[in-house]
Amino acid sequence: MSQHSVGALAGRASLHELSPRARVFAGRLDGLPSDVLDELRRHVVGGGSLLIAPEPDDAVAADLAGVVVERVHPTAEWFVTLMARSEAVRLDGEVPVSSTVRTLTPLADDVRVTATTNVAMRPRPVITVRSVGCGRVVASGVADLERVIAHPTLGRFVLRLMRQDRPDAPREIGVAIVGYGPHGGMGYVHGLACAETDGLRLAAAVDNVPERLAAATSDFPDIRPYPDATSLVGDGAVELVIVATPPTSHATIALEMLRAGRHVVLEKPMCLTAGEADQLIAEAERWDRVLTVHQSRRWDRDFMALREIVSGGRIGEVFNIETFVGGFDHPCRLWHSDELVSGGAIFDWGSHHVDWMLALYGSPPARVLASAHKRAWHDVTNADQMTIWMQWIDGREATFRQSDLAAIRRPKFYVQGTAGTIEGRYRPLVTETVVPGRGYSEHRDHHAEAPVTLHIARYDGPGRLIEESVPPAAGAGWAFHRNLADHLLLGEPLAVPPSQSRDVVAVLEAAHRSAAAGGILVELG
Repeated sequence: MSQHSVGALAGRASLHELSPRARVFAGRLDGLPSDVLDELRRHVVGGGSLLIAPEPDDAVAADLAGVVVERVHPTAEWFVTLMARSEAVRLDGEVPVSSTVRTLTPLADDVRVTATTNVAMRPRPVITVRSVGCGRVVASGVADLERVIAHPTLGRFVLRLMRQDRPDAPREIGVAIVGYGPHGGMGYVHGLACAETDGLRLAAAVDNVPERLAAATSDFPDIRPYPDATSLVGDGAVELVIVATPPTSHATIALEMLRAGRHVVLEKPMCLTAGEADQLIAEAERWDRVLTVHQSRRWDRDFMALREIVSGGRIGEVFNIETFVGGFDHPCRLWHSDELVSGGAIFDWGSHHVDWMLALYGSPPARVLASAHKRAWHDVTNADQMTIWMQWIDGREATFRQSDLAAIRRPKFYVQGTAGTIEGRYRPLVTETVVPGRGYSEHRDHHAEAPVTLHIARYDGPGRLIEESVPPAAGAGWAFHRNLADHLLLGEPLAVPPSQSRDVVAVLEAAHRSAAAGGILVELG
């Protein structure tokens, strides 16, 4: 059956998301040899699952899936609406997909309609599931099964429909935030994400500043406040701990929580050394606990668009990536600017930008070189400007610069490939208002919070370039937290495996060492 496997059809889908008991068949079942068809039936009856796209007048598909094709509709953008089922939890309820669509008619009482699409303003079945023996047959009226599996919502939905080991009863994971912070800080962000993500429930908050604990209980009145992480250990309702303290304390708190049997999410950076990261990963494996890092900017709308362009090969093979953040202004005077607490400027925005670069290239670099300047802002201990240069074993390179001395900003993204280039430039984000009695007022948000439009130029022969603009991708909502709940409650793959964040830390640690030594080249093991 390998020629009919998911691997032959999935395209960009992740093979590791597929159960060994799940199979996909594209084409007419009534054209299969009898021995192959018999093996397929045995697979399903024995507890396996099968995803098919029924063809019109395919009697074998109708017998197996319990549906027939009602009507074939032309290729267009169709909106698929998921029914209120356990398999749809934490998935968008309605999503567009471009494909030929075949609306389906159930033939048997044991067929369950799981998704519909509107045809002439009427909902018609487009995905169904049927139990056959100990297994399941999922029928998709979205005819392009490769597109279905690759779709970020429909792919996960049909895979859940195909699973035999789904938890029957929904439950909630009790969450605690260690280092809640001030009003509107990261504690509030995580608390809001838990409140708006099915399966997560904020149960407790920890902070050693009474005013911040007061902020936590004001924001979320039902939680239990604690003055330190050790006090949290006795709270049996807490399964997951989010560590949002300054980076220098990440490893110590995470180790304590893992040894206390809690799953752990760390704010970026994971920690300050690769050795600490290795110890955390080993401890999580020892206690069979989940460990991950809130690499939230993987879901920035402009980076998602950039990643899609690069992975789609639209600028050929990427060999140079440059990113930048900063401006010319006095740095903040909070712990972010204190090297003894933050780990240094390299560990601040570098945690996001290096993560982007490693995600685009798919692996860590072979060597790192960094420089740091202390030129103007002597009341803070972080460098005023730092640059990290990375090189891969095959010569590909990447450069990240963070600066508080850049009166003219560099592009946020500058990515070169063998067939073209992508650039994305920052734009100011200013809200202007007229306040009665006070007059004109303006509020400037940090420029890095505004997603940028990407500009692409691709080679089209001598003297010709094709240029286009690509807007930011659609917002992903609480994508990190939804994935976390999906992993803990459904066993689905973790979006940010700890090994990836460990690689980021290794680069940042090497860059910090390089800059401290005047810009020496550091080889990574």
